[in-house]
Amino acid sequence: MSADSTRTAFRTCPLCEATCGLEITVGPGEQIVRIRGDRDDVFSHGFICPKGSTLKQLHEDPDRLRRPLVKRDGVHVEVSWEEAWRAVHEGLTGVIARHGREALAAYVGNPNAHNLGASTHNSVWLKALGSRNRFSASTVDQVPKHVAGGLMFGTAQSIPVPDLDRTDYLLMLGANPHASNGSLCTAPDFPGRLGAIRARGGRIVVVDPRRTRTAEESDEWVAIRPGTDGLFLAAILNVLYAEDLVSVESRIAVILNGLVDLGRSVARFTPESVADATDVAAPTIRRIARELAAAPTAAVYGRIGVNAVEFGSLNAWLIDAINVVTGNIDSPGGAMFTLPATGSSTTRGTPGKGKGFSTGRGHSRVSKRPEVLGEYPTAVMAEEITTPGVGRIRGLVTVAGNPVVSTQNATRLDEALADLEFMVSVDIYLNETTRHADVVLPAPSALEKDHFDVALYTYAVRNIANYSPPVLQRDSGQPDEWEILATLAAILQGAGPDADPVAVDDVMIQTMVGSSVATPGSPVFGRDVDEILVALSRDGRRGSVRVLDLLLQTGPYGAAFGANPGGLSVDELILNPHGIDLGALEPRLPEALRTPSGRIELAPPALVADLDRLAAFAETVDPDQMLLVGRRDLKSNNSWMHNLRVLMKGSLACTAHLHPDDAARLGIIDGGYARITSRVGSVDIAVEVTDAVRPGVVSVPHGWGHGARGTRMSVAVEKPGVNSNILTDEAVVDPLSGNGVLSAIPVSVEAVHIAG
Repeated sequence: MSADSTRTAFRTCPLCEATCGLEITVGPGEQIVRIRGDRDDVFSHGFICPKGSTLKQLHEDPDRLRRPLVKRDGVHVEVSWEEAWRAVHEGLTGVIARHGREALAAYVGNPNAHNLGASTHNSVWLKALGSRNRFSASTVDQVPKHVAGGLMFGTAQSIPVPDLDRTDYLLMLGANPHASNGSLCTAPDFPGRLGAIRARGGRIVVVDPRRTRTAEESDEWVAIRPGTDGLFLAAILNVLYAEDLVSVESRIAVILNGLVDLGRSVARFTPESVADATDVAAPTIRRIARELAAAPTAAVYGRIGVNAVEFGSLNAWLIDAINVVTGNIDSPGGAMFTLPATGSSTTRGTPGKGKGFSTGRGHSRVSKRPEVLGEYPTAVMAEEITTPGVGRIRGLVTVAGNPVVSTQNATRLDEALADLEFMVSVDIYLNETTRHADVVLPAPSALEKDHFDVALYTYAVRNIANYSPPVLQRDSGQPDEWEILATLAAILQGAGPDADPVAVDDVMIQTMVGSSVATPGSPVFGRDVDEILVALSRDGRRGSVRVLDLLLQTGPYGAAFGANPGGLSVDELILNPHGIDLGALEPRLPEALRTPSGRIELAPPALVADLDRLAAFAETVDPDQMLLVGRRDLKSNNSWMHNLRVLMKGSLACTAHLHPDDAARLGIIDGGYARITSRVGSVDIAVEVTDAVRPGVVSVPHGWGHGARGTRMSVAVEKPGVNSNILTDEAVVDPLSGNGVLSAIPVSVEAVHIAG
């Protein structure tokens, strides 16, 4: 194609969980001319939010790193890739030589779930790390969902999603998809899908301390006191049992354990007993329970607002317990299990039965927090770095993460990172976290990478497959993301600074193919390994696309390397640039179960036991205590998006929302300033007085607090805001999952004068 010609490329937006299709016009000189929604995308049908069109600005951002950085005399300077890898080799091997591999740690950030290279190749360097000190953004976000799903259905990926397109009644707690576009529920145009529920005569009830845009567009807003959702949910279950409204279809009843046990366990949580603590009237709780039971189809959905609290795992369990006992689990219009094209732990192994889910295979060194999903809570990172002793973290690898902004007690973690002996980061920005790194390795631009949402399609409201080749060629000398991660793995394995990522990739794919052909039930069971390797590697394919092809071909719809003509493969998806719709969600139980019993465990002992803690908590709720909750804006998903000027325009700002009654009592005016203080920190912040929050609540958005010395985010520092995680307490976590508590934080609020 001529350099002066114009072409159109299609790809999936990687900036949030909605996976919207984009139509990208590339003009002369390979310049991005226009980005708009792909009207022919099989999932998003042209929908696009303000973030999707900013991939051009992200690609062209002068602050986006294009060459590796090495810190010299406290200042980051650009170096060649060869020099950067030598610094990585010397730094990591030095830590290992002085302290052993257990002195190394890893932190993996949220964007990894949105990047194909990270999805396919993170595992290889994490294994090569040789340390149990693994952390990720999951423990400030979603681990409670994995714990509850694992204990009930058998795997960490056993998370049912609300069947939005067919439900008649949706109860949402702690979720604001009008701003987030959905989370652990992949659904392009989530707001439009909600509107369609009401248009067809359905009902939406939102339970949230804030009158969010989602609440405004619902049929009912229940302004619950932050942190008390578990009491509300337990009371819903109490009503269903007490009024004989439990209804489980026969197909589910024969694979269900614990129905009676659950009823006994919630008997003490009557609506009247929780009304004062939740500030939700008993008649309201009873009515909602009855509405759920009476609706032809219904689904309960909860997200970060009910996961990032002290009872995150309990809340996730109670939500799906309600879905079960109202007859809405694994049923159209209820909460259903996706059948992802690349497969998952719910598609592999013996259908209907498995080894189940467990935690606590290890414990953190200092606080003895249990392992969950092979990681420790981010809440313990700082103490693991600063506390002397064998196993103290001395070296850290971060990939696409900014925990100094996104995790608890940010001040303490910021200080801890400065105490490390060596740190290497894979990131596109020099941000509040990576400024501490001795080496920063930049990944390619989002437009220079191929894309497939391995993780996000696992929780989609339809079964979808959509592969996007790179839109633009990578800059000269820029390695692909998978090559960076594979080289990192090779260095950790002892291959030296000149390690070949291709060799690592070849061993990785050979191991994966060997496992597939040796696994009974696999579509390539018994096949020749070399035959499949040749098929995967034709046309010189390597890296992420080769791994993806294997996952697709051996997945539930796969071509199986010729055994299933017309089945899925990368080649088939390339022929379908707008994606392939594999159909609406269908019932998957019992085959999707992987519990040892082969049954749904409705009353897992660990979760039932935690109800005692919930009951004790109800007695301690102080109605006069101010509570801090978070907030998300449609234009602000992750902290690095604050460096895109087009997203920072207009109303986007870091302010505290305060109810008029609280503002009057505290003597704070709209546009004035408040000092918010928690056990661990204090911030001064501009205030918006609004009745969009209930009394007793102060809401501060996450992802702000820019301008630290050593960062290079020139747009973000123009509107720095404050870091809400200066206020969150690393000592308080959900004990079952280790998830951080980022909402319902006890705080004091007072008026302050900021000199203008």
